[in-house]
Amino acid sequence: MGLKLENATISLLVLFALAVTAHSANFDISKYGAKSNGDVAQALTKAWQAACASTIPSKVVVPRGIWKLSRVTFFGPCKAPIQFQLQGTLQAPSSANGFKDGDGWVTFERIDKLTLFGAGVFDGQGKTTYGKHCDRLKYCSKLPINVRFNFITNSVIRGVTTQDSKQFHIMVLSNNNVTFEKIRVIAPEDSYNTDGFHLGRSTKIRIVDSIIQTGDDCISIGDGNKDIRIDRITCGPGHGISIGSLGRYKNESPVEGVYVTNSIFKRTNNGVRIKTFAGSSAYAGAASDLHFCDLIMYDVNNPILVDQEYCPWGQCNLDIASKVKLSKISFKNIRGTSTSALAVNLVCSAIHGCKGLEMGNIDLKYQGPDGKIACECKNVRPIVTGKMYPPACNVKPGTTPAPDRAYQMAKHKVLNEAKSKKLH
Repeated sequence: MGLKLENATISLLVLFALAVTAHSANFDISKYGAKSNGDVAQALTKAWQAACASTIPSKVVVPRGIWKLSRVTFFGPCKAPIQFQLQGTLQAPSSANGFKDGDGWVTFERIDKLTLFGAGVFDGQGKTTYGKHCDRLKYCSKLPINVRFNFITNSVIRGVTTQDSKQFHIMVLSNNNVTFEKIRVIAPEDSYNTDGFHLGRSTKIRIVDSIIQTGDDCISIGDGNKDIRIDRITCGPGHGISIGSLGRYKNESPVEGVYVTNSIFKRTNNGVRIKTFAGSSAYAGAASDLHFCDLIMYDVNNPILVDQEYCPWGQCNLDIASKVKLSKISFKNIRGTSTSALAVNLVCSAIHGCKGLEMGNIDLKYQGPDGKIACECKNVRPIVTGKMYPPACNVKPGTTPAPDRAYQMAKHKVLNEAKSKKLH
């Protein structure tokens, strides 16, 4: 019933977009001074401002061709529903100069009832920057994000391509009720920090029927996201679909309700992953109702991974457990081939464990030099139904399998340390 309602909601959004198309005023950038051999930022801004001021539904049109663009922000609110039809290619400068932390090259901000569609391309020209601005293990914050969506509501983004972004391809920040449909993300495997989608503090986001090929996470989900549905995605190359990393910053908001379904992973570094920071500099947080179902893995490293000892720069004290609470997690109907013998690795916090983690109908195969396929668990005992291959669960030596026992041990350690400080 829930899936039928979900499909009906997406269909209504698409019908709304079609209705707007049939009765809209057009604002073609070529009529606002856009030239193929010059920067079209001013023409785009003028066309957008005119369309946004229209009291009837309007449409900004970028016709076929290659249009050079330095950068642009499309501000709302607009007076009526607005469309942006991208038929040509918007091409970024090859240089990343002039951008600050978190800047978008193309930004849509504070708009209700936006429809972005077309067969066009956002070309970030990132190949000139890959591997040159920062080390692969560091976040290149000053490189521009290809397309940012800030505070967008009740909108549809459909059919467009983002190519060779210098940083994240699509950033979704504080959005509500937005569907991304038939999106194409293209970047080489060695393009670091180029997540296909990064979601932050958004609600009711749908990413469906899309192909993502990049050098980092196909989709990464940060803190504060709720009711996220990811369906019929083809991911790879890339680092899979990740929730997190969580616990890196103070006062992070909970993640609630993430569903990844009916998707394919091809030769990715990870399949589906939950990651939280450990160590003295990590903070508390929570994530619940996280569900991964009906997935196919083709030669994937780490097909199923919960990593509550995430430490990307090797500077964490792993004796201090992650403070992020994980609960109500399921991995079901997942099959395919793994390139790592440890195909299922569940590393949960020694303080909280992973409450209510379920697994069912897992069928993964491995053929390689590292022995038999395995499933390992740390501070968790999953609830298993149906087939489970590799068998669940080899508890890693030296760890405590029961979350409640792990919690007691961590609690006593903290109390003993406090007593010791008082004595000294």
